[in-house]
Amino acid sequence: MDSWTALAARLETVSDRTIASLFDDPARAESFSVSLADEAVGEIFLDYSKTNIDAEIRDLLLALAEGSGLEARREAMFTGARINETEDRAVLHTALRNLDGAVTLDGADIMDGVRATLTRMEVFARDLRDGRIRGVGGRISDVVNIGIGGSDLGPAMAVQALKPYLDGPRCHFVSNVDGAHIHDVLEPLNPETTLIIVASKTFTTQETMANAQTARDWMSRGLSDPTRQFVALSSALDKTAAFGIDPARVFGFEDWVGGRFSVWGPIGLSLMIAIGPDHFRAFLGGAAVMDQHFRTAPLAQNLPVMLALSGLWHHQVCGYPTRAVIPYDQRLARLPAYLQQLEMESNGKRVAMDGSDLKRPSSPVVWGEPGTNGQHAFFQMIHQGTATVPCEFLLAACGHEPALAHQHRLLVANCLAQAEALMHGRPLKTARAMMKARGLTGKELERQARHRVFPGNRPSVMLLYSRLTPAMLGALLALYEHRVFVEGVVLGINSFDQWGVELGKELAQQLLPMIEGGSGAEGRDSSTLRLIETISRIAG
Repeated sequence: MDSWTALAARLETVSDRTIASLFDDPARAESFSVSLADEAVGEIFLDYSKTNIDAEIRDLLLALAEGSGLEARREAMFTGARINETEDRAVLHTALRNLDGAVTLDGADIMDGVRATLTRMEVFARDLRDGRIRGVGGRISDVVNIGIGGSDLGPAMAVQALKPYLDGPRCHFVSNVDGAHIHDVLEPLNPETTLIIVASKTFTTQETMANAQTARDWMSRGLSDPTRQFVALSSALDKTAAFGIDPARVFGFEDWVGGRFSVWGPIGLSLMIAIGPDHFRAFLGGAAVMDQHFRTAPLAQNLPVMLALSGLWHHQVCGYPTRAVIPYDQRLARLPAYLQQLEMESNGKRVAMDGSDLKRPSSPVVWGEPGTNGQHAFFQMIHQGTATVPCEFLLAACGHEPALAHQHRLLVANCLAQAEALMHGRPLKTARAMMKARGLTGKELERQARHRVFPGNRPSVMLLYSRLTPAMLGALLALYEHRVFVEGVVLGINSFDQWGVELGKELAQQLLPMIEGGSGAEGRDSSTLRLIETISRIAG
């Protein structure tokens, strides 16, 4: 019997068991948790005891990981093998934070180039922050990063997450091709003191280049040279030169860095400008600590591995279709959106590495919002709805506002209470007693009591960390990157391509001439043609 079959059989035998009953074992919490402690990062503690995973299930999950060749695949990634087989590329975003090590690709050490690019970024960021690089109107006051997907989500999320460390120019982010986005960002800014960063590896990304052209037009209203205050994060030097950007202000990165894994290099320039090169180095250092942990810790004590295996148990074995990521940390408000791309673009596939159809589901739907806001929105469905939604809570033991420590304690209490409520619920017997105490009787007591029943037995995991510092953020993001990698290896898919992004873009290019009044109706479905006609009529 293979591991998947054994897991499915084990699920049937435990399906009527409550999670709470597992705590009859006094060592449950200790046995079903994993931690990492590092002087520079702090401590990260994963508690997965509030799930229906028991020792036998854990052993089967670990056997699943081992049987997938995870350890060999992991080493292949770190050592530069071309594990992105559909694009014939290595996967070496980890090299961007391996600043003290050597990494070879096709027999050549790539780290000299990595360090040289980082140094160029640091020089530029320091000169900008210190006022040596200026706009025509004086010191740069605002930086606008124009990108989309991995060229936006990572730095935008990280700048918000590290707000206590922001001491550089104000950073803004534009991603949507909807003109409202760039209009609303640029409107209050002064072009004479604004720096524009255009983030596109190929410098052809449709949405990014449309916004870049709009930014150049905006700059031209106040500057005789509208690209003087532009920077490009791109490897297409010919295209950046044609756009008018000084080659000295172009920071490139290699094809072994995927977009959603790119915040560690030039795509992170806006973050470096915002928090400074030293804190950016700490951010890289935290990720490097997690890389080392992932590469060396035994699987059963490995944070990314156990986080991934809990996710595989819930989605692929138990069949829960979604996962809610709930950071009880307001500054991680953009983390769920970042993780949506990281996981769903990486593992939202339908074929295995060899091109055969997958035999089981791939990525779950990942979604979420910060607590406590979510408690007053979708937690109603999580607690009392008909679907079971595994929750992933993130919580800092310490906040950055000592004067508001009482509010942080309230935040902690809410987070722990939600996990406890999901597990224990409220049985009908207790709800009846509550209604009886209010003086209700008969059918009305029964009716009101049933509205107050919480099924419970709903799983959650908790990622507890000491404080959200640059190093800690780096470690957490690397943890999630490796979690996605583990899931992909176990499922036998390529987590590093994204062909599903392409088709819609191709069709948009074909439809644009029609929308602008040209031809191209041949072969189009009647619905699309009618919609174009209606848009034209309404728009006048």
